[in-house]
Amino acid sequence: MASFNKVILMGNLTRDPELRYTPKGTAIAKIGLAVNRVWTNEAGEKKEEVTFIDVDIFGRTAENVGQYMRKGRPIMVEGRLKLDQWDDKTTGAKRSKLGVIAETVQFLGSAPGAGEGGAAPAAPRAARPAAPAAPAGEPVEGDGPPESDDVPF
Repeated sequence: MASFNKVILMGNLTRDPELRYTPKGTAIAKIGLAVNRVWTNEAGEKKEEVTFIDVDIFGRTAENVGQYMRKGRPIMVEGRLKLDQWDDKTTGAKRSKLGVIAETVQFLGSAPGAGEGGAAPAAPRAARPAAPAAPAGEPVEGDGPPESDDVPF
């Protein structure tokens, strides 16, 4: 049986990106995304619901998000759903959470301060550990999720 796992989300950041690095030097940005839905009910009243989604971004894209995006900025994310499951440490109950692993990210709207002669990039949020550069033409390790559980958060 064929399967397909793809989501496209457009919304606003609920907090500043949290940028970290794995011990191997892979950048990981965690963002919160708020997606609004507005509709009119049978009585003609406008209703709104907000869905909050956690998104993980990897590699160079994560570094760009950490450098240029801030709380409230609009963004579009294309990626896949991922279900995380764990046992609650205090109650021992099984817990789960559905999130998104980003494959592409598009910044929306104009850059802050663009009307005043251009935007200055924000200061980096975390120091990047030194990592060996890959020779030209070879794939760069770390453009996807790390293969092990050595994620630092």
